[in-house]
Formats: sequence, structure tokens, C-alpha cells
Amino acid sequence: VNKSENNEKVVDISFPEIEKFDHLPAPKVEGASAFVSIMEGCSKYCSFCVVPYTRGEEVSRPLHDVLKEVEEVAAQGIREVNLLGQNVNAYRGAVYSGAVAATQGLGVIISDAQGNDINNAGDAEDYADLAELISRVADIDGIDRIRFTTSHPMEFSDSLIDVYAEVPELVSHLHLPVQSGSDKILSAMKRGHGRDEYIAKVKRIQQIRPDLCMSSDFIIGFPGETEQDFQDTMDLIAEIGFDLSFSFIYSARPGTPASDLVDDTPEEVKKQRLHILQDRINQQAQAIARKMVGNTETILVTGVSRKDEDRLQGRTENNRVVNFTSDDHSLINKFVKVHIDKALPNSLMGTVVDPHLAY
Repeated sequence: VNKSENNEKVVDISFPEIEKFDHLPAPKVEGASAFVSIMEGCSKYCSFCVVPYTRGEEVSRPLHDVLKEVEEVAAQGIREVNLLGQNVNAYRGAVYSGAVAATQGLGVIISDAQGNDINNAGDAEDYADLAELISRVADIDGIDRIRFTTSHPMEFSDSLIDVYAEVPELVSHLHLPVQSGSDKILSAMKRGHGRDEYIAKVKRIQQIRPDLCMSSDFIIGFPGETEQDFQDTMDLIAEIGFDLSFSFIYSARPGTPASDLVDDTPEEVKKQRLHILQDRINQQAQAIARKMVGNTETILVTGVSRKDEDRLQGRTENNRVVNFTSDDHSLINKFVKVHIDKALPNSLMGTVVDPHLAY
């Protein structure tokens, strides 16, 4: 705590955030993709989750720091960036690094590292949300695909939805955990949103991107889950058309509010429900893959196929693995057009349309 010129207390609030990201490891690079951490922690306190207790409250990296790191990986030839955070769409990065907040009555003043007032603290202009960050990342030379994970429905703002119409580099694939399709269970989980609210947000994005592919997280057998609650989840899966899930049987985490709830659903019932859910999503995934047969897709080539060294492998915008015959390793880390010939259980097979059009 310091004092300003008029003898009022000045509190430096930047130190914890800067310190938290001071010793980040180098961004995780996988072929043509890089994973860049933009925030840590979660402030949602879902009743089943330990993340807020183990990772702390939500803290975002300053906008400039994130953009600088993306520029650095782009200079190394990275073509795709994955923006990461426990609750990534709660990102609210300071536009000015090293800002200092000074409390003046009920107001706050933001000043730079030299103590010069920037403007009235708390103004939206002082912070960048995920939508603005995505737009700024898309402007960086070399970055042609942007992904982000993991999101919370409560933080899926109008501005973030609008970005799907404004930024073509943002992929048509979204991982948006819902956990359950039952309003009763969502309330017990303290998710902060209902079934209809979740559906409404997804439908808005699907109107902008009709080819959007959706994945989600599901917890099966949460305390109090009835057959009707499970059926509500299955109905939601069918309505949204999820093609991938990270789904698990509920397991109590010591110290969380949900661990005190009565869990009287037999384990065999939970296993059966999980099997039904996973089988349905696999069916939906295969249906989507079969519809892609005959399409020409833009593939980011990631390397040699794991099962056949005479083939190259890459991913579509909607995160499907595609293998195609080629011995031209110069295509790796480039985008190519591939005609999809066949849908297999876990991948697609295709043929390069014209390797000379790679970029």
C-alpha cells in the first residue's frame, strides 16, 4: 500500500496476477498447433468441483502478454492456437500491464507502472474479454485457426457469440460443458444456468455456424439423479447433436458441498446410464462423419499417420482426424484441401485435391 499525491491510499492490485504467470512453462507445441494459457482458476464453485479450491479464483493474463506469446509461436511456424483456461471464457485481461488501482471513495483509478492515471478504473475499456482477445489473435500473421477450452455456459457472452460471425479463423467446433440436462440436477450442481438457457446459447451459435460441432462434459449418477433426470440429459444430447463427450460416473470429492449429499443410486444403474449415453454420442459422431463423406475439407496437416508411414495425417476445422496418402512431408504444418472418401470409427480417409494449393 502506497499513498497518492493527495495522500489517499493506493493499492497495487497487479502483483498477484503478474506473479501468478511469471513462471509459466513454454507454450505446449504439438506440430502446427500451440496451447497458450490465458487465465487460471475458477470462481463458479460448482458443488461437485475442487478446481476453485485447488487452483484459486479466476485470474487472467494481461492482453499484451498473451498476444506477445502468440506472436512468438506464430514466428516459429505455428498455424493454430488453442487458448486455455479452467474457465476460459471468463477471461478479462488487463489492457495495461502493471496497472495500479487507487481507491478514492467508491471509485477506482487505474494508473500505469509510472503512476500516470490512465482513466477511470473499472471501465470496460481497461479490460479485454475473450471475444476481443480472439479478434486480436486472428490479426496475427500466420495464425489461421483459433480454438479455446474449457468454457462455462454462464460466461458465454453475446460478444463471444458474435465473434463466430466476425472471425473466420475461429473454428466451427465448441466444447461447452453442460454436465446434465436436468434443471433439478443443474440446480443441485450449482451450475448457475438452466437447460433452456444452455440450449438458447447453442442455438444462436448454430444459426451463425450451421456446421458447428459440439462436445461437452457429463456427470452421470449425481446424487438424486432419477430416471427422468437421466432422460432429460439424453433428450438434450439428441437436441444439441453432440458428437463427443467427456463423461464420467459421479465420484464425491472430499470437501465439496456435493460430498454431503445422499447418493443412493446403485453403481450398476450408473454404469448402465453411462454406457447408454456414450453409445448415443458415438452414434451421433458416426452420423456426422458419414455426412462429411464427399465433402472437400481444409486440413491442417500435423504429421505422418500413426498407423501408416505412407500416409499423412491432419485435422479438420471440426476436429476430425483425416488420413490421406502422400509422401510429401513438405505439406506438414500446412493447410491442404482433402476430399473425404470414407468414414472409419475414429477417423476419416481422404485424397488430396491439389498439393500445389497447400499454404
